[in-house]
Amino acid sequence: MAKQELDKGLGIQTRRTIAYIVLGIITFFCLIWFYILIINSTRSNGELATGFRLIPSKYLFTNWSNLVHGTLPVFNGLLNSVVIAAFSAVLCVYFSTMTAYAFHAYDFALRKFLFTFILAIMMIPTQVVALGFVRLMNNMKLDDTFIPLIVPSVAAPVTVFYMKQAMESTLSISLIEAARIDGSGEFRTFNSIVLPLMKPSIAVQAIFTFVTSWNNYFTPALILHSDNKKTLPILIAQLRAADWLKFDMGQVYVMILFSILPVVVVYLILSKHIVGGVALGGVKG
Repeated sequence: MAKQELDKGLGIQTRRTIAYIVLGIITFFCLIWFYILIINSTRSNGELATGFRLIPSKYLFTNWSNLVHGTLPVFNGLLNSVVIAAFSAVLCVYFSTMTAYAFHAYDFALRKFLFTFILAIMMIPTQVVALGFVRLMNNMKLDDTFIPLIVPSVAAPVTVFYMKQAMESTLSISLIEAARIDGSGEFRTFNSIVLPLMKPSIAVQAIFTFVTSWNNYFTPALILHSDNKKTLPILIAQLRAADWLKFDMGQVYVMILFSILPVVVVYLILSKHIVGGVALGGVKG
């Protein structure tokens, strides 16, 4: 009996050790690219041309000064990206959660067909409808504005699908029926009961939507034309496309590092809700 317990303990310890090793390797490969980015942002264009070095250099503030005092409106690009990504994330998670709630809580005609139709839309690439989208925005006089980059995020099939799957495992129909019996209206039930319960899933989708909108280059490049309205991905592309007399790879790395920091901040703010939801689920289990 003691030998079996010893073997069991050794087996658990072995699996735990293997798990730690695998997690360590994955963590290393996830973080090494950030380290390379930080190191390269401290080096001059001439140093970068000689190859990679593990030791940081002294040109970080020089690269930053050259970038800020250059021709590109860096801080305008930051503000534009924040506005577009933040509003897109808020609209996406709220209305997608509401749509998923309708599929989860109501039994109506064509329910399965409509959900299947939403899943089918997920298969259509953005590039396929880009030309028609741009022509529609031109006809609506919305070209060179933020509206075409924010409002379409309301219709997010991937987020609807994820939130519906999350509701099936988290949100009990009996809880919704109890709220209705107590006289709670549908919007009050959704805003006061459903949203707080789905906070971990909403936080995950908010991070995904924010990052997707933040990194989006294709659609903003088609819609935005004024320099003071362009987002950071467009400005980074312009910086990389500079002629050989003005090209400075050190500035490119500094701008990429600068553009990553807001995403890290958003993740740190929302990650506590994810961890809290996982911990709560573990306690319930």
